[in-house]
Amino acid sequence: MKIFKFGGASVKDAESVKNVSMVLKSQGFAKCLLVISAMGKTTNELEKVVELYFKKDNYQTEIEKIKRKHIEIAEGLFPENHAVFAEINLFFDDVDSFLRRNKSPNYNFVYDQVVSSGEMISTKILSEYLNEIQFTNQWLDARDYIKTDNSYRDGNVDWKKTEEFISHLNTEICYVTQGFIGSDENNFTVTLGREGSDYSAAIFAYCLNAEAMTIWKDVPGVMTGDPRKFKDVTLLSNISYEEAIEMAYYGASVIHPKTLQPLQQKNIPFYVKSFVDPTKGGTKVGASEKNQSEESYILKENQTLLKISTRDFSFIAEDHMSLIFGYLSKYKIKVSLMQNSAISLALCLEDKFSTVDDLNEELQKVFKTEVVKNVSLFTVRNAKMENIDKFYQEKSVLLEQISKNTLQMVTQ
Repeated sequence: MKIFKFGGASVKDAESVKNVSMVLKSQGFAKCLLVISAMGKTTNELEKVVELYFKKDNYQTEIEKIKRKHIEIAEGLFPENHAVFAEINLFFDDVDSFLRRNKSPNYNFVYDQVVSSGEMISTKILSEYLNEIQFTNQWLDARDYIKTDNSYRDGNVDWKKTEEFISHLNTEICYVTQGFIGSDENNFTVTLGREGSDYSAAIFAYCLNAEAMTIWKDVPGVMTGDPRKFKDVTLLSNISYEEAIEMAYYGASVIHPKTLQPLQQKNIPFYVKSFVDPTKGGTKVGASEKNQSEESYILKENQTLLKISTRDFSFIAEDHMSLIFGYLSKYKIKVSLMQNSAISLALCLEDKFSTVDDLNEELQKVFKTEVVKNVSLFTVRNAKMENIDKFYQEKSVLLEQISKNTLQMVTQ
């Protein structure tokens, strides 16, 4: 089987949905599984619903706006009496009904039950449209196949159960399913982290021993830098799994960090291609003699710099490190960069659950701390060390680290 993943930009309106069918026509619509994100900015809009709900504000108006948008998309794809309109109404009625009945104060739990509806609706619309134009497919609820623990908003996959469920799929037909979501042992929805649809595609690819996996984007492939942030970037046509994993870890937005390791384990080729021009080669990630190691630039924004030192000027020892990393795990904060000296530890952190203030409060019971928010982590992979002076120009550098071929700096 082939796995194709289409993100929100590729299904943002009726014309985009029609374009998906053109991409599939160019690739051959047979023995494939499509993993689809929510339409356009629907995830952001559903996040606003959750925020309004917890503020005890008028979230119903926001739900109605999102529903209206999806109905308008469907009106551009289906005759007016099509059954898909009843499906759309039902999905949004379910969201409203859940919020009215809900008694749980757990923000992350409520978030996953509500925000996941974006993928459910987008896949139902796309699946019905493809069937309408004779691209025969079966709609799947990914929650019946991807099983996780109950770490809401950042689920950990139970690979044994997931592989068991997915392996029963008929690999002779085509499917449409959701990215980003799975379910726990009680069948509550659990999301896999923001931008987790790429990871979903890799899970299905691994469990189905796929021939290849392709992510369709609005860029030509993996570039040497985000063209919206850097000038004179070029396409990387061939890169190794290792290089792609490093780029994703450092924050390259075109690839989700968890996506690559399942594919590497089974040597499944991974392509990043443009849905604007599907005939172009894009980027191939995998084992190849053509793999490139070009100088590449990655900017990871909205980071927090945390500096920690002991109150009695003693060394930062192993027991201190153990305590600090225990708190990082407790508050689900990811370390993007770490630098330690004898008496201090500097951490560049990704605070996606907005818990860094709670972490800092705990640490201040034992340590002296300094917090600088809204910093950026700038990484240069395969840096030409003889020319690195140019990267320091017009930057306020708070922390820097240079390894064999990688330059990293935390900047304001």
